[in-house]
Amino acid sequence: MAALRIFFFRAVGALPLRINHALGACLGWLAWCLSPRYRRITRENIAQFLTATGGTQTTLNAVVAAQGRGVSELAIAWTAPIETLYSLVRECDGWEHVAAAKSAGQAIIFVTPHLGCYDIGGRYLESRIPVVALYQSPKQAWLEPLMQAGRVRGGGSTAKADASGVRILLKTLKHGGNIVMLPDQVPAPQGGKADGVWANFFARPAYTMTLLPRLAETTQATVLFFFAERLSQGRGYKMHILPLTEPFSTDKNIAARQTNAMVEKLILMCPQQYLWGYNRYKHPAGAPLPPATSGDVTQAM
Repeated sequence: MAALRIFFFRAVGALPLRINHALGACLGWLAWCLSPRYRRITRENIAQFLTATGGTQTTLNAVVAAQGRGVSELAIAWTAPIETLYSLVRECDGWEHVAAAKSAGQAIIFVTPHLGCYDIGGRYLESRIPVVALYQSPKQAWLEPLMQAGRVRGGGSTAKADASGVRILLKTLKHGGNIVMLPDQVPAPQGGKADGVWANFFARPAYTMTLLPRLAETTQATVLFFFAERLSQGRGYKMHILPLTEPFSTDKNIAARQTNAMVEKLILMCPQQYLWGYNRYKHPAGAPLPPATSGDVTQAM
């Protein structure tokens, strides 16, 4: 069964991007039809976003199709020839921030939320500069070898999201290297205790990592947020790279809110391509209750 899945995954990765995205949109709607939990979380998150922003910047139809494309294009990101991947990014806005940091001899923490195609964005970075990417193992074990093989090509390498991985990141930064991490995953428990704080994300408390500001403070690395915007009609991607608006506070609660504010800023640039189906507001094991709640929180699944 695993061999059949891998064959299908590689076949999807061999499709032209436009066809891959058409298939992905169908997969998005299939998931929508089959999973009541996915429908509920997506609806709740979009409603929270629209309430917080007072806008109508996105539609449910666009979100469902985009989330399906986000799955199908991983097959390209992990299995397509490396030259193909590098050619998919048609434009990059903000590379001058990377060039300035490296000219000054600074390490860089690249930060990308679940927006657009973060794997294609990571491959673009490693085509121009060596990076070490922090990752969590996929729920489907058969995908991990494909993911790892796909991400370590070119100038890329990976570090697992555990204590040993954090040591790798710290060592990389202290030697002037560059790392990639996602700021909007709910922190996994470490030693039975979740490592994060509650901070507003679109006006609702979300459990937010403290690792990012700690690494920035310890190493004095430059922090750059980025995402690869998915262009229409399978035309490829556009990279957006933005500097941190202001240095992280030494107060971990304020720093967490700064992290979420930057993620919000990127999402507002392309809201339909955010992973609204992710349970960003869940309550992880070992974490205190979020503020202003009486216990009716969504538990980690």
